[in-house]
Amino acid sequence: MANVADFYAENGYFSGISVLSSEEAKTLQKNFGQLEENAGKEGAQYSLHNVHLKHPWVMEIASHPNILRHVCQILGQNIILLDSRFICKYPETDLAQPNGTKPFVAWHQDVRYWGVDGEVVTAWLAVDDADTENGCMCVIPGTHTMGILEHKAADEKGNLLSSNQSIPSDLFDVTKSTPCPVNAGQMSLHSGLLVHGSDPNRSTRRRCGYVIRYVATDAKPIEDPNRPRSFPATVVVSGVNEHKHFEDHSPAWFSKKPVPA
Repeated sequence: MANVADFYAENGYFSGISVLSSEEAKTLQKNFGQLEENAGKEGAQYSLHNVHLKHPWVMEIASHPNILRHVCQILGQNIILLDSRFICKYPETDLAQPNGTKPFVAWHQDVRYWGVDGEVVTAWLAVDDADTENGCMCVIPGTHTMGILEHKAADEKGNLLSSNQSIPSDLFDVTKSTPCPVNAGQMSLHSGLLVHGSDPNRSTRRRCGYVIRYVATDAKPIEDPNRPRSFPATVVVSGVNEHKHFEDHSPAWFSKKPVPA
């Protein structure tokens, strides 16, 4: 357990953490399959945002003790779920893209557009096996120590990021790119300041992940009149919200579980 926190502190990420049992992973795939059917593949690419407030089974994953025990090592015991989203990359044969573009995620830092003062830990939980062939996440170790880097609009079409942000590659060492393959039911954790991205899906398999962002309760929203932000889906998932910088939007049916040490 301590190795996760130590490696994370030095490198800004840790990958290959087992979270779900094989039965839980199968249930997650089945439940997501229903969401996908309802939303359609185009909608399931990036539009299933903050559905943890709507579906108890999603909230159960976002507050899973096997995720939170690692997050608590990094952020402490008082944790807020900030935001969550399912992200899917489909094979070209499954979902035709305009003008032959291939969906990818450009190099970026999560906190650049998040409007949060404080450490953000992102969990990337694999719904499907994710590897280099189907476009698993890649990271640039150590870049979480460089502060917030300049982001520009991506030149290449197909960037799945909603703001089309991209960090110019001359600002970091691209040769240090490290893939983070994970099997279904495993996760990686990464700092909101870590430079990361992912290549197109060049396989015949779907690559779906559930991305969950957490902050400690002493983090706070950044007031920016030029880019006002709201946080309508924050939920206290561990400990107490002693600072109350973020509102607790916990659904009435949600009950926190003890987080094992």
